[in-house]
Amino acid sequence: MRDLLMALGLMAAIEGLVLALAPLRLEKLVRMLASMSQNQKRAIGLFVLAFGVALVWLARQF
Repeated sequence: MRDLLMALGLMAAIEGLVLALAPLRLEKLVRMLASMSQNQKRAIGLFVLAFGVALVWLARQF
């Protein structure tokens, strides 16, 4: 439970940092995502998911 709360806290901090430092870039990213096909968004989501799982696995190994 502690690890889950830490992960959610880090995610919220990073997302808040993006909103605080680069709100216009975030708006451009949202517009770009809106123009992509469902398959492109799904492929990006799967890649980010795999990357996240790999990072968590690596962190647990050390």
